[in-house]
Amino acid sequence: MDRHYGVDMYMRDAENGHAEVVLPSPLKHSNSQWSLASTTSTLISAEPEKGKLEPVKPEHLAAAPAKPNPAPKPKASRAIRFAVWFNTYRKLWLFVITLNTIGLLFAILGRFPYAENHSGALVLGNLLAAIMVRNEIFGRFLYLFVNMLFAEARRWTPLWFRLACTSTLQHLGGVHSGCAVSAVAWLLYKVVEMFINHRVQHLAILVTGVLTNLAVFISIASALPWVRNNHHNTFERWHRFFGWTGLAATWSFVILGNSYNPHSRTWDASAGRLLSTQELWFTIAITAFVLLPWVCVRKVQVEVEIPSSKVAVLKFKGGMQQGLLGRISRSAVMEYHAFGTISESMYAREHYMICGVQGDFTRGLVNDQPTEIWTRCVRFAGVGNTSVLYRRGIRVCTGTGLGAALSTCIQEPGWFLIWIGSDQEKTFGKTISNLIYNNIGPERRILWDSKKEGKRPDIMKLVGDAYRSWGAEVVMITSNRSGNDELMQGCRAAGIPAFGTLWDF
Repeated sequence: MDRHYGVDMYMRDAENGHAEVVLPSPLKHSNSQWSLASTTSTLISAEPEKGKLEPVKPEHLAAAPAKPNPAPKPKASRAIRFAVWFNTYRKLWLFVITLNTIGLLFAILGRFPYAENHSGALVLGNLLAAIMVRNEIFGRFLYLFVNMLFAEARRWTPLWFRLACTSTLQHLGGVHSGCAVSAVAWLLYKVVEMFINHRVQHLAILVTGVLTNLAVFISIASALPWVRNNHHNTFERWHRFFGWTGLAATWSFVILGNSYNPHSRTWDASAGRLLSTQELWFTIAITAFVLLPWVCVRKVQVEVEIPSSKVAVLKFKGGMQQGLLGRISRSAVMEYHAFGTISESMYAREHYMICGVQGDFTRGLVNDQPTEIWTRCVRFAGVGNTSVLYRRGIRVCTGTGLGAALSTCIQEPGWFLIWIGSDQEKTFGKTISNLIYNNIGPERRILWDSKKEGKRPDIMKLVGDAYRSWGAEVVMITSNRSGNDELMQGCRAAGIPAFGTLWDF
C-alpha cells in the first residue's frame, strides 16, 4: 500500500482510507479553497543608501527559527489497545479452542468414551461448523433471523443486547478459524491413534488418513493472516484447492474407515452400514455447504465507469438491500474480490460497486474494461446489514470505503454519513456524487474533502461531535488499518460503541 504524503499525492492515500498532508507555509483561505499566500520576491533594506532602496543580501539575514513539529497524537493506553485487539472474533476463537482442547485432553486420558469411538465425528463436526459459518447463504439467514426478530424491538430491547448481536454476527470468523484448527487437532489425534494400532488397520486407511491431514493442514495454513493479507491470490488458490482436495480425501477416509472392521479384518461397504454412521452424514452436509455458493455463480452484464485513474465504478442491473457485499471475478473459479454494494433500494433499477485501482485485478477493470463479469448471485452480509437494529447511527468511511457504507445511509434515514476523501467529486465521479446529494440531506452528512480543506480532519472530534449531536447509538467504520485502529481506540476511550473493519473474509 502506497504511503506518499503531500498535496499532489493525497488522492492515492485517501482511497486507502488514510493520508497525511504536509502543506507549504504561509497559506491563505479564499472562497473555500486553500492557496499559497503571495509573497514578495525581494526583501528591502530598512536603511536606504543615497535615497535608494537596496536589496538585502542573504548573509545579512538572520536564520529564521525552525517551526516546531506538530505534537504527535497521544497514544491510546495499553488497556484500550488490548480491549480493541481482544475483540469478539478472538473471544469466540478462544472459546472454541478451549472447549475442544478440554475434550482432546480427556480423550487422551481415556476419560471421553465418545471421542474414542467417534473421533471422526468430532473432526467432521468441527469442519462442518467452520464451513457453515463462512457460507454466504447460511450467513444471510443468520442476519435475516436476527434483523427480523429485533429490528422492530429496537425501541425496547437494551442497547447492550443489540450490540452483542451485531458483534457476534460480525465476528463469526472466530468460530470459523477456531473450529478449523480444532478439526486438524482431532484429525491428528485420530490418525496417531490409528498408527498406534496400525497392526489391525488397513494400509489404505492409514494412507488416506495422512493425505487428509496434509490437505486440511495446508488449506488452514494458507489462510493465516500474513499469507491472506500479503499474498491474496496465493491464499485463495491454496485455501480453495487444498480444501477441495481435503474434502475428496475425507470422503475416501470416511468410506474406507467405516467399511473396514479392524477386529475381523474384513470389509463391509454395504449402504446400510455406511448410512448408519455419523461421519457419513457430516461429510454429506460439508459437501453441500461447500458446493452451494458455487451453484449461485453467474456471468452478468456490467458497465464500467472510470471517473479518474484512481477509481472504477461498476454498474449492475437490479436493486440491492443495504449492508451487502458482492464477490466478482474475471474467472468462474479464481480470484474473487469482495466490494460493498451501493443501491438506492431493493427495487432500484441498478446497483454499484466502487473499486479502488490498487492491484492487478482492479487495474484490469480500467485497462481492459469488461462488459460481463462473474459473480456470486447471493451477496454476503456485512456489519452494516444490522443497522436496522439501531434507532440512529454514524457511518464513517474513508476513500473507497464509501462503497460499503453509502447504501446504509441512503436506505436508513436514521443514519449519518461521514466521508473523508480527496477531491471527492473529481475522483469518484458524478454517479456517486448524485447518489449522495439526491438521497442524503445536508443535515445527515459530512463530506470532508481533504484537498479543498487543505488538511486531514481531527477525525475523532468529527465523530464525537456527530455522535452526540445526532443522538446516535453506535458508530460503524470502514477504513484502512491505521485509520481503523485510530477510530476504534478513540471510540473505546470515549465510551462510544463502535464496529470497525475486518480483513478476514
